[in-house]
Amino acid sequence: MAKPTAHEALIYLMVVVSASDRDMTAIELERIGEAVRSWPVFEDFDRKTLIATAQACQKQLGEGGGLEGIFALAREVIPERLHDTAYALAAEVANADLEMRLEERRVLQLLRDNLAVDDATAAAIDRATKARHRTLT
Repeated sequence: MAKPTAHEALIYLMVVVSASDRDMTAIELERIGEAVRSWPVFEDFDRKTLIATAQACQKQLGEGGGLEGIFALAREVIPERLHDTAYALAAEVANADLEMRLEERRVLQLLRDNLAVDDATAAAIDRATKARHRTLT
C-alpha cells in the first residue's frame, strides 16, 4: 500500500478518532468534511477524494498495523510543525457531537503521545474546541 500524503494522514487521524467508539456519527462525518473544506491546511487538497481517502484509512487499519500503523504513518508524513494542527483536527471531530466517549479520549491521548504534543498545548486545544462546540441550549 502506498504511503499517504500529509493531507491524507490528517484525514486518517480524524477518521480513527471518529471510528474509535465504533459509532461514526453524521455530525462527526460532517465535521470532517467541514474541516477539509475550511481549514487552511487543506487548501490544496482535492476534496473530491475525501471519501476514497476515508476508505483507504479503513483499509490501512485492517492491513497496515491498526491504530499504531496509522500513528506511525502520521509521524512519518505530517511535518512536525503541523503536529498540533493534526491534534486540533482530531479534537475537533471528537468534540463535534458534544459527547466525548472514553474511547475517543484514549485515542486522543495516544495521538498526543505519538505526535509529541505537550500537555499545555493539548489542554489549550481541547478547551478551545469544547468552547467552540457549545450551544445555548
